[in-house]
Amino acid sequence: MNRFLNRRFFILIPLASILRFIFKPQKVFAASNKDSINYESLSKEDWQERLSPEVFYILRQEGTERPFTSNLNYEKREGIFKCAGCNQPLFTSDSKYDSGTGWPSFWSAIDGAIETKMDFKLIVPRTEYHCSKCGGHQGHVFNDGPKPTGKRFCNNGLALSFHPQ
Repeated sequence: MNRFLNRRFFILIPLASILRFIFKPQKVFAASNKDSINYESLSKEDWQERLSPEVFYILRQEGTERPFTSNLNYEKREGIFKCAGCNQPLFTSDSKYDSGTGWPSFWSAIDGAIETKMDFKLIVPRTEYHCSKCGGHQGHVFNDGPKPTGKRFCNNGLALSFHPQ
């Protein structure tokens, strides 16, 4: 009998896969529910291990996804939209609206969840906002939103995760 097709082979291979899954950190989800992580001390390499290349591009390199590509643009359920980098709640579903821009849009953020800065990448100044916990780039805020705030927080869908109630 071939040495690879014996009984040990059929026992050890699945066991090795299970142990590798248990002891290897997962790259699929960036966020952890544990608050013990110091996000400010994570290196570029640490972030690349935690995030997919697309999410890394948006959160850590201030990229933008193509419009109308995010399923969250069409999300209508009640729940919380959290940062894909650290799991911090950023928006509630009752502040979400369809802006027609192709990105998930909100008229208000959760208090203290975001920080803003000026962005001059397109020469015309825009207000960029980031997650206040991990610094992950979320999108831009504009003054053409609905009442009561008149704001439009235009968010990259890949920068968010949705948690239904």
